[in-house]
Amino acid sequence: MKRLALVTLVVDDYDEAARFYTEALGFRLAEDTPRPDGSRWVVVEPDAGTSGTALLLARAKGDEQRARVGNQTGGRVGFFLYTDDFARDHARMLAAGVTFLEEPRHEPYGSVAVFQDLYGNRWDLLQPAATAG
Repeated sequence: MKRLALVTLVVDDYDEAARFYTEALGFRLAEDTPRPDGSRWVVVEPDAGTSGTALLLARAKGDEQRARVGNQTGGRVGFFLYTDDFARDHARMLAAGVTFLEEPRHEPYGSVAVFQDLYGNRWDLLQPAATAG
């Protein structure tokens, strides 16, 4: 069996990124381990106990990496956060200050709205049609 376990997200600051993902998006801080070089291994995941993909929050080093913070996919939606209750999670995220770039849409594939993380990376909040209510 193979699965995609981690995706690196380049960030400006470990603590502010971890706070955004845990408080605003409701992720769980799975790991925060100091490394000998002064960096940290910071992993956040949407739900505890799932086998889904987690994010490795990696602090940018150097100008090239700093230039990628917030624009890792050239302005395209690069991350897809699936939910089993779109209305609940959309409302919770709005209340937490998450910026949505559009009103919710109901497409043949499900309910969706584009939002941005604290750095400007674009995400879809998506409830697939099979579970859309």
